[in-house]
Amino acid sequence: MTFLHRRTVLRAAAGGALAGAAGAGVSGCHEDGTPPHAQPSRPPAAKPRVSVPPGAPPVLPRLPAGLPAQIEHGPRQGHGVALTFHGRGDAKSALALLSEVERAGARVTVLAVGDWLDAQPQMARRVLDGGHELGNHTMRHLSICSMGAKAAYAEITECADRLRRLTGGIGRWFRPSRARRATDQVAQLARKAGYPHVLSYDVDSLDFTDPGAEAVRRTVLNAVRPGSVVSLHFGHPGTVAALPAILDGLHRRGLRAVTTTELLTR
Repeated sequence: MTFLHRRTVLRAAAGGALAGAAGAGVSGCHEDGTPPHAQPSRPPAAKPRVSVPPGAPPVLPRLPAGLPAQIEHGPRQGHGVALTFHGRGDAKSALALLSEVERAGARVTVLAVGDWLDAQPQMARRVLDGGHELGNHTMRHLSICSMGAKAAYAEITECADRLRRLTGGIGRWFRPSRARRATDQVAQLARKAGYPHVLSYDVDSLDFTDPGAEAVRRTVLNAVRPGSVVSLHFGHPGTVAALPAILDGLHRRGLRAVTTTELLTR
């Protein structure tokens, strides 16, 4: 068993956002969820943000014992939802997304691609300084589950090295590139590299297919449930435009966006 608002501000930004490269999942099937009973309620207040000194990794709470090697969602009885973003693409749209999230009092998890960090090194500290989580989404966003062990391990560790150099730590979470779930080999290699848990997801927004803002909003809100982990991407204009409505929709259901660690430790 696995554990686990602001409508108009970004629409202007959406027109100028550039579509970034992001891969579709190679392993696993897209799952449809059932929307929770839509009864308005005020979500619990956010925990105070901890200021992260430049160059120092954030101090994270201990995870509960017994979590599975691959995490698809968090506890279903709470109010949290983890919006997770594949970190790649245009920095301007990523900054606009983060600013909107913060105006809504929310937090997210960003799984960064190593070559994106090479091109946009300032984004690593920006994510952490906004109170969000930063993790590893491989070095080059290749099909890691089809690689040999040596090449796959290099994809994980090279990105981890970038994270360590930019932030002082490798981040808590690893997500395989171009795959919903890791193969046993990739999960073992991630553990060897310092990631005991692979972060999967139970809601796929399909935003990387650029279906438009309304389709992204509808896909997420039709499937999300308490405890859901939602897969989204930086670098796609439809995601930028959809985010305010997604945050509003969560709020109306008494849900709020939190980091994956917060989702699992509340």
